[in-house]
Amino acid sequence: MSPRWPSATAVLAFEDEQRPAQALATALGLPLRLVQRHRFPDGELKLTLPTPLQGTVLLYRSLHQPNEKLVELLISAPAARALGAERLLLVCPYLAYMRQDIAFHPGEAVSQRHIAGLLAGHFDGLVTVDPHLHRIASLDEVMPGCRAVSLSAAGLLGRWVCQHVGQPLLLGPDGEAEQWVREAASASGCDGAWCLKERHGDREVTVRLPEGIDFRGCAVVLIDDMASTGRTLVAAARLALAAGAASVDVAVTHGLFVGEAMAELAAAGVRHVWSSDCVPHTSNAIPMAPLLAQGVETVLAG
Repeated sequence: MSPRWPSATAVLAFEDEQRPAQALATALGLPLRLVQRHRFPDGELKLTLPTPLQGTVLLYRSLHQPNEKLVELLISAPAARALGAERLLLVCPYLAYMRQDIAFHPGEAVSQRHIAGLLAGHFDGLVTVDPHLHRIASLDEVMPGCRAVSLSAAGLLGRWVCQHVGQPLLLGPDGEAEQWVREAASASGCDGAWCLKERHGDREVTVRLPEGIDFRGCAVVLIDDMASTGRTLVAAARLALAAGAASVDVAVTHGLFVGEAMAELAAAGVRHVWSSDCVPHTSNAIPMAPLLAQGVETVLAG
């Protein structure tokens, strides 16, 4: 076992994520201290960190709408060290750029490898939730030298669904969701299955329901790690309702819901949409602070 780190002394956060960061700080018994931002007319940022800093400092930043936030991390991490932080732990509930994990065409940058390596060079540890990993077993493979802990919200989603929907059928909108459906079903005692999907582009997908399941009268809850455009969820919801499902709800870890995703889900007949607070959204229903606090304590303990 690697050695225990210096004691955690504070949680740093930006004002737009003050609420979830405060919940994490409270769960850990640490003070929350805010990083101040100033934007110059040319778009550049000036960051002002609280002083002094010491011991292990936690920086809370979820990377939805990631590009500017990555710049913030590249500035704030070395600044925190210059102000006295001995160790830096990034608490990043949603870790962006993990989907591009292979070059499908000549010249394509494998963003997962490059962004993960960039963060590993600036932070000693990382805690995240349900990163979109498929061709690697863990973040350790792309974050050398960084204590990376990947948590799963699937069990929390499953228990939430069980409390709010009577005898639900947990349904993954595609085969990639199998791991989350299995975990959610195990945690809640519900039945689970998953659809088959063929993707034809960023916004076009074909979905087929699993065979051998009678959907008539079922309370279907679609479970997934992420909802971006929502097209796969829309397709699965329509199929389930056409097959006789009594209702269709959605529960996801990362509710990105770009563009008209929420309106399209409603138009497809989805009744409720629930998400964790990894990504701030009106659908947030499941707090992650207790789970994130466990992850932080795991990293600190080595």
